[in-house]
Amino acid sequence: MKFTPEHEALRQTWKTLIDREVNPYVDEWEREGQFPAHELFKKMGNAGLLGVDKPVEFGGSGLDFSYAMICSESLGLVNGGSIPMATGVQISMATPALARYGSDELRQEFLAPSISGDYVACLGVSETGAGSDVASIKTTARRVGGDWVINGGKMWTTNGAQADWMCLLANSGDGPVHKNKSLIVVPMKTKGISIVKKLNKLGMRASDTVQTFFDEVKVPVRYTIGQPGSGFIYQMQQFQEERLWAGAGTLMGCERIINATIDYTRERQVFGRPLLDNQVVHFRLAELKSEVEALRSLVYRACEDYLAGKDVTMLASMGKLKAGRLRREVSDACLQYWGGAGYLWDSPVARSYRDGRLGSIGGGADEVMLQIISKLMGTMPRLDNR
Repeated sequence: MKFTPEHEALRQTWKTLIDREVNPYVDEWEREGQFPAHELFKKMGNAGLLGVDKPVEFGGSGLDFSYAMICSESLGLVNGGSIPMATGVQISMATPALARYGSDELRQEFLAPSISGDYVACLGVSETGAGSDVASIKTTARRVGGDWVINGGKMWTTNGAQADWMCLLANSGDGPVHKNKSLIVVPMKTKGISIVKKLNKLGMRASDTVQTFFDEVKVPVRYTIGQPGSGFIYQMQQFQEERLWAGAGTLMGCERIINATIDYTRERQVFGRPLLDNQVVHFRLAELKSEVEALRSLVYRACEDYLAGKDVTMLASMGKLKAGRLRREVSDACLQYWGGAGYLWDSPVARSYRDGRLGSIGGGADEVMLQIISKLMGTMPRLDNR
């Protein structure tokens, strides 16, 4: 993939913002269990970073998706996974369908302030009984006059404690499970919404994640994104961007930990010489660096195909699968070379170890990625009639 001076300028803008507004505060936010989303997103919005690939008429830059990939890759400079994940929800997980299919009125009301950083967005798809199996969600939206009346609940909602609106997937009619769902914009202060608890997670400690319930929540039917009944299709399209984002976001995060490990093992003396001088150490780091470059090639190829209008379901799934596993491999291998220092809670490699584990679960577990790839290869039997 060829990058222009505009791509490189975007990288530099992200680096400057991360150096000034993020990394100096990450440790504090980790301890508090939440970062100030409105404050930070507003700074990102003022810098033009939240809508690089969104329509100009709603405050975006109108650029192609490769610029969103630069955003994801650059966020790997953050000393932890929480802020990159939360920002990814804002840019490439909760807003793509709204930007692509929403009415002008709906986009002006919710997309524009999300691009400016005045609104925080969240995505409502997963439930306690339906995570990777999106078709099995139970949350319902029944039409009563000009309103949707929503009942049910969502789980693992990133940004949920601070969000102004949710991109909600709900069953809005009868029929096949892939054709009975709608994506609906739900303002989070609407009567009947209750946030039960902020979840106490292994990693991603600075990102608020909640469980949400909906009890007779009324929102106007005009808050439907695109066509009612097309929500499953729209969400699958959003997942493609989410998975490409996940692949790109892994690159610099892995490089950051590998480089930190090189620095640490060069200084750490073991039996009278730097730990890095041991062949098993520098060979292993060379292997990991090679794997990062292989992932980069896969992600860039998928992005190029996506820009060309090709179906990237297989490549995006492969990239997501490889990214989750590589982040785990890099963190685990590097932690070993840090020894006891790496086992300390606040060490960068320990945080990467905790945060990176989510990569093989969130946004579609490894097993789901393998299922998708197998299906597209024609090697998996059809197990149901859906």
